[in-house]
Amino acid sequence: MLWIECPNCGSRPFEEFRYGSVFPVTPDAITDLDARNVDYAWMQDNIQGVTLERWFHESGCRRWFTTKRDTTTDQFLPLDD
Repeated sequence: MLWIECPNCGSRPFEEFRYGSVFPVTPDAITDLDARNVDYAWMQDNIQGVTLERWFHESGCRRWFTTKRDTTTDQFLPLDD
């Protein structure tokens, strides 16, 4: 079973959480603000490896938090690495 470390509640089962998103990176070269917003919201890469992600502890403290996850192994990593 996959467990996620909530900074407020500790280690909890995956089913208690809702995935937010990967922190997207939008190029500064896009000068059209509408195009930049579309890229930020919808044009995300399927990154293989370590990513920064947002998660919501829906069945616990009901708070958002940021974590690192290796998408190839689904292992959650400490932010300070």
